[in-house]
Amino acid sequence: MGLNMNEEEMIQGCFSRGEGGGFQIPMKLVVVGYALTSKKTKSFLQPKLEGLARNKGILFVAIDQNRPLSEQGPFDIVLHKLTGKEWRQILELLALSSTMNHDPISEVEASRFQQERNFHLPWAIYLIYSEDYRQTHPEVTVLDPPDAIQHVHNRQSMLQDVADLNLSDSYGKVGVPKQLVVKRDASSIPDAVTKAGLTLPLVAKPLVADGSAKSHELSLAYDQYSLRKLEPPLVLQEFVNHGGVLFKVYIVGETIKVVRRFSLPDVTKRELSKNAGVFRFPRVSCAAASADDADLDPCVGELPPRPLLERLARELRRRLGLRLFNLDIIREHGTRDRFYVIDINYFPVNVGNSEIIKAECYLYSNDGRVWENARI
Repeated sequence: MGLNMNEEEMIQGCFSRGEGGGFQIPMKLVVVGYALTSKKTKSFLQPKLEGLARNKGILFVAIDQNRPLSEQGPFDIVLHKLTGKEWRQILELLALSSTMNHDPISEVEASRFQQERNFHLPWAIYLIYSEDYRQTHPEVTVLDPPDAIQHVHNRQSMLQDVADLNLSDSYGKVGVPKQLVVKRDASSIPDAVTKAGLTLPLVAKPLVADGSAKSHELSLAYDQYSLRKLEPPLVLQEFVNHGGVLFKVYIVGETIKVVRRFSLPDVTKRELSKNAGVFRFPRVSCAAASADDADLDPCVGELPPRPLLERLARELRRRLGLRLFNLDIIREHGTRDRFYVIDINYFPVNVGNSEIIKAECYLYSNDGRVWENARI
């Protein structure tokens, strides 16, 4: 399949004019095929990113989800993020691949599997996630590996690498809040919390962190009785007072950008003794809750030490096998160097910052190393 007129124009734009109006040697065009939801496409492919990408010889091409990848491209990079039902379907197909000892799954076999479960997954999208496709097309970088993404889509396993890292140096200590996974039976939660030794109040989060609106819903439970009102499957985390501000640490390859966001306010012992029930928060620390320009107490708003973040990002890139993700980090109120990672998000929405946009272009360009080695 050939390129359309706009893509042909993009290729012409990769030839830079030299002195006297002649053309210099063209830069290599890097074609990034993307399979994203319409909402993600709108937030990701912003004019600033497309403009800078064009200048660096990067072409973004939408993958037709209803046609085989072999009829599209060729691509240097496949960029993807699917959520919700689509993601669960992919995991089921990957499980099928495992039961077949990783033998290639034919289109007929995949179709039969989908019909038996009454769902439809576009063949092109299945191929992106299949190990067979990645093995037979080693020249194509898949950002990021599906198994690595699966790891951070589950809040039970999401923070395990941070806990195992147990990072501590002269700049500070990074850990995770004490947490408990509850997969069913809300009536058993109070006893489970007592047995696990968790201290109220507790933050309740959906077990699956797939980027959907529901996965971002939080609840704060103040008393044991109210825990029965929660809806498993979920993760319960001890609430750590942090001055009502969290730090979103965006990691794009080796680039790090930190922004401040307003978060849940601190809970005093007096408030804990007087309040009861479950308080729900549909969306905490979203872009609209920016605290970068707020007049904050320096003890609350001071960014985490850069060397600490660089070491943390480097270790998590290696352990998670991801290049596009962000960390939600809080500082324990009353301390200067005690930090907690409370969430990890894969391929977060572009924050519109010029540093992040430039880093994304570097990641996809000929100058960047990631398209030569997707697994770092």
